Amino acid sequence: MLGQQDIFLQALREEFGCQFMSRGDRLELLGEAGEVSQAAEVLEELQYLYRQGTVLTMHELRYAVSLIRRGEGTKLHQMFSETILVTAHGKQVRAKTLGQRRYLEAIGHHSITFGIGPAGTGKTYLAVVMAVAALRNKEVKRIILTRPAVEAGERLGFLPGDMQDKVDPYLRPLYDALQEILGVDAYQKMLARGMIEIAPLAYMRGRTLSDAFVILDEAQNTSSGQMKMFLTRLGFGSRMVVTGDLSQVDLPRGVQSGLREAATILEHVQGISICRLAPADVIRHDVVTRIVEAYGAYEAKKKQQEK
Repeated sequence: MLGQQDIFLQALREEFGCQFMSRGDRLELLGEAGEVSQAAEVLEELQYLYRQGTVLTMHELRYAVSLIRRGEGTKLHQMFSETILVTAHGKQVRAKTLGQRRYLEAIGHHSITFGIGPAGTGKTYLAVVMAVAALRNKEVKRIILTRPAVEAGERLGFLPGDMQDKVDPYLRPLYDALQEILGVDAYQKMLARGMIEIAPLAYMRGRTLSDAFVILDEAQNTSSGQMKMFLTRLGFGSRMVVTGDLSQVDLPRGVQSGLREAATILEHVQGISICRLAPADVIRHDVVTRIVEAYGAYEAKKKQQEK
């Protein structure tokens, strides 16, 4: 529970102004009552997670500290105790931040949900988890995943193979998420039966998507027309999730992002939820959170100078 080579214990010593003394299976805390109380609350939450079978990471520890410092420890316990789905490998998937929890609740209660936020916040992965859960519960009959085929600042030129071979590289993150959740065999069987469809955004035109869970990933790279086209595909018995990171737009200069425009136009439309995830919701290496925050501060400063 204290981490390999007591790495979590060392982090706790950095976070709290009290002493931690580990002796066998006992951990003693000495210091001011307030600090000791908060540190003990963090340790109790980590102990609860450990007993639940959760593989603890530095994220759980850091996030538990930040919430308990803000007096929101009760939210932490409730959040970590709710399992959304168990993957093919036995991994329990649950919200790891309050932002993620709000995002999951929005998907469950709205016909269309926008998940907007930086890389590493789980936008796509959690949307795929909710899609698989809906399919297992027979709330929908199929899962449809799509992405705009836009190169990330590069020119790849001619790609060999048929049409599927050409678009596969753009859709690889969606394949990976589904295979991790379902397992390779189950994924391939569902794909063969038509229960899962993965296609570029251009293939959506003219269709009505009924009884389906539809996910549009990397939506920051859609044009205004593409976004409107996609949103109007929604049929009866379907749910849509649109994900994207407005700080990583790969559209040609001067082209307005359809995601940015839609988030403004549809902000108060009934049945639609706009969820904005923050750097605090990043579930990757600690350095990724700091990178996101540093770039955000730099871009904000740059915009201020331009004004």
